[in-house]
Amino acid sequence: MQKFHSHGKLLISGEYVVLDGATALALPTKFGQTLEVEKIETPVIRWKSLNHKGELWFRDEFAIADLATQEVPLKHQSDEVSKRLFLILFSAAEMAPNILKKSNGFEITAKADFPGDWGLGTSSTLVANLSKWLEIDPFKLLESTFGGSGYDVAVAMNGEAITFEKHAMENSILKTSFNPPFKDQLFFVHLNQKQNSRNSIAHYRQQNKKTLDTAIEKISALTHRLITCRDLLEFELLLELHENIISQLLGLQKVKSRLFPDYPGAVKSLGGWGGDFVLATGKEGNMEYFKEKGYSTILSFEEMILQ
Repeated sequence: MQKFHSHGKLLISGEYVVLDGATALALPTKFGQTLEVEKIETPVIRWKSLNHKGELWFRDEFAIADLATQEVPLKHQSDEVSKRLFLILFSAAEMAPNILKKSNGFEITAKADFPGDWGLGTSSTLVANLSKWLEIDPFKLLESTFGGSGYDVAVAMNGEAITFEKHAMENSILKTSFNPPFKDQLFFVHLNQKQNSRNSIAHYRQQNKKTLDTAIEKISALTHRLITCRDLLEFELLLELHENIISQLLGLQKVKSRLFPDYPGAVKSLGGWGGDFVLATGKEGNMEYFKEKGYSTILSFEEMILQ
């Protein structure tokens, strides 16, 4: 049996503008997804997906022969998860035709160790694990399946803190260190919902080139300052500046103004605005503020971030 594991991610800076080349800071999480692959004699892929509790939530079987054509077999068309997974496997098979032979098959088990609504990268860790197994380019697989900037796959493949810049020819992925002296005052608060970013991305795409270029330049500079910052008050100011820039680009109210206006520390959206986790500064006692408002999933930097 072969076993592969990829870590999830949190985007600390550069949300949305990372799509257009801004320098973003992304951190790996201790949580991730494992892929176990066992060769079998029957020419099929028997797939099982388990949630963070080890419970089966998806099962299907795909004929190896069907992966020779992009047309989704009728039996997989009625279920969105089945249809999506078939197309992912098809794209992977196109890139690794010698591995997915008709003479044998595979029994595959995918298991995430974080809840699906946390937004830590169920898709990106799957792409990374499949790419490690099949020894294919994860960014090409991402491009042909889910799309996106690719920062999440970069984190999943590296398992380290990185700065990421998306370029037309080749992405810039540099390993970095993010270990501020005030990390014990950094917490991740889950907003109890997944975010659909479609509307905010549409508004973002309406910005003129000059406005966008200026924002990209400012966010890139803020990213580098966040990495080197050693003072919590300065760090909170940098987060506020970042929130102001993205708020104007998206035409959306900042999460602190919308949900936590009287919180004494800083609160910054991570990834798609309006859902998943936010970064909050403060001491452990300050987290009672969020719990009283019904946000009970709160993880410390130490609990969340892989170092």
